[in-house]
Amino acid sequence: MPAAPWAGAVQGRDAAVELLVRRVLREEDRARKGLLGGYDIAPVSFSPGHTEAAAPGPDDLHTIGRFFTDLHPHRLLVVGESGAGKTVLAIELVLQLLESPLATGQPPRMVPVRLNAARWTPGRPFESWLAEQLVQDFGLAGDDAHRLVHDRKVLPVVDGLDELDPGPPAGPPRRAMSLLAELNRYSDLSGRRAGAVVVTCRADRHAELRAAGVWLDDATLIRLHDLTVEQIAAYLKARWPDGHPCAGDRDAVQAALTGPAGRAVHLALATPWRLLLTVTAVESGADPDELLRVDPHADHRKGADAIAGRLLDAYVPAATRLTPRDAHGAAYRPDQVRAWLERLAAHLRWQAAVSARSDRPPPGLTAIDIVPHLLWPIGGRFLVRALHGLCAVALAIVAMVAFWTGSALGAPDLGAAGGGEQALTLAIMASWVVIVSGLSLSPWPSAAGGRANVPRRRRVTGAVLGGLAGLLLTGGDVFGPLFAVVAGGTGGLALGSVIGLTAAGRVGAGRMTVAEAIRAEPVTLMGFGLCGALTGLAPLRLAHAGPAALVVGVAGAFVLAFALGVVFTITTGGWSMDAELAHPREALHRNPTIGMAFGLTGGVAAFLVFVMSQSLAVSLACAVVGGVAFGLSFGALAWTRTVIGLIVAAARGLLPLRLWSFLDWACEARLLRVSGATYQFRHRELQDFLTSADSGS
Repeated sequence: MPAAPWAGAVQGRDAAVELLVRRVLREEDRARKGLLGGYDIAPVSFSPGHTEAAAPGPDDLHTIGRFFTDLHPHRLLVVGESGAGKTVLAIELVLQLLESPLATGQPPRMVPVRLNAARWTPGRPFESWLAEQLVQDFGLAGDDAHRLVHDRKVLPVVDGLDELDPGPPAGPPRRAMSLLAELNRYSDLSGRRAGAVVVTCRADRHAELRAAGVWLDDATLIRLHDLTVEQIAAYLKARWPDGHPCAGDRDAVQAALTGPAGRAVHLALATPWRLLLTVTAVESGADPDELLRVDPHADHRKGADAIAGRLLDAYVPAATRLTPRDAHGAAYRPDQVRAWLERLAAHLRWQAAVSARSDRPPPGLTAIDIVPHLLWPIGGRFLVRALHGLCAVALAIVAMVAFWTGSALGAPDLGAAGGGEQALTLAIMASWVVIVSGLSLSPWPSAAGGRANVPRRRRVTGAVLGGLAGLLLTGGDVFGPLFAVVAGGTGGLALGSVIGLTAAGRVGAGRMTVAEAIRAEPVTLMGFGLCGALTGLAPLRLAHAGPAALVVGVAGAFVLAFALGVVFTITTGGWSMDAELAHPREALHRNPTIGMAFGLTGGVAAFLVFVMSQSLAVSLACAVVGGVAFGLSFGALAWTRTVIGLIVAAARGLLPLRLWSFLDWACEARLLRVSGATYQFRHRELQDFLTSADSGS
């Protein structure tokens, strides 16, 4: 039998592979703990075959890695009921496939990477989407990501095929069918055999796909089995041993499983997710006899549905009672938590509808991902965008007034001597305000940020070099040597802060190319160029430059500022090799910090211009005010939009004002979980339950 593609060491060392392995391990460890709340899980068994009646075999979570390694070809389709443990099995598979290479100290030939199927956009080639996910979720450089995908050094584990077509079926699941068609075209490196891939899917969606004549070619299908009564009893015995406060409740649950309505109770508790719901409710003080109450003469399926409804209804209050306060000591009431989660669930339903209508929705706009900077529509889509536009225009005008005052242009008089320079200045200012207005009204401002901090020694070095550069450029003529060093050092620190907030100062950082940066932010870069032209115009005016020199100088300043904007875009889009995985709020938190750092960096340049014609105090005030206004209006669009949306939503009672603390608390309470750079509901059944409750209110 040929060796598994991840079972041996590669020749030499591939830094991109090693980085991907490290980040996959961190992410899967975080995901596993978020799902389980620890290390224990109910036993999940599986067996190959398409029939539901197959008896549980000897294979379980502990053997899934070996089972997959023995497959040929290495294509696996995992099918199970909702809550049966498909995601946990996918996580275990990823971790087990990496255990053997890690034990030998060598990187694997193929790195298993778990991907959310809901993030796939129909019409996208699978390989390009896979590379994009490696960049977005694991921080690989674009070239490295495409190389690893092209060389088949990535094993895609596509989790949640059923998530692509959320909601009640309205015809064939076309998005899932489209993804399967892409996966069937996905070949190995030779192009003559099917490529290695793993897919998980809910049983009912798999049945719909088979009825439509669509399946994963050349794949081995395994079906996850329901927990047996004995497995449930063993799990409860391990969790609530004799002497545990819930030992009596354990006996009550087992009595219900073997009682007159035992068939309905077993059907209700036959998955790890439902068992977790039961355990959480009981540990919070709920009566198991009341939770599992059912008419023994009623249809067992209807009885199981009634029990499931009570368990889901009890879950939010139970989780809140078990974890009543967040890390800052704030207390939460079950009714508050329920209302806020219902609002988030309704927003996810809206996201799914918008994503289905969009050719290229923004990353994270899916039916399952709660992305902080995409939550602003909850406050009101049109209202929040209008308020953001007004706020941005006001800040842009403040920035331009500060620049006009600092440049000592005086009252506008276009007919007087020097009126041409004033007219050109006003035209550039108006153009910049228009650009800011357009950006503030954009549908989805993006939040991105670098992933590394530069050591303090490197920042201090930048400050000293900046001070010396300031002294060299001025020659001590405009202001004294001491002041030149201080001013230049301030500029160096500001620029050093920008570098420190990004991946620019790290060796081995993954960065965008110049062409990618220009394509990504053309309008923003134009705004950078206009600000540079403004800054260069003032000293040219003071030097009484002629028309030709004025045009050349302004154009040169525009090009230099445009280039600086490209550098900023590249550095803020990069990752450092030693950076940790992203927290869902990391990009949003870095957005205003980076924006302010950029604004204050420009403010330093403006200050050096202002001090030529204004007093020190006036120059400093105009530079600071203008830099802050510039940073907020131009460099922190996503943060500003999100804050406005959150304030409006909180004022309308739709979300808590301290939303970020609430989301972190909800993860601690196991109502939500962190998945990559997003939050998600603990389980899709909980999300759907809360969505139904919201739609019916």
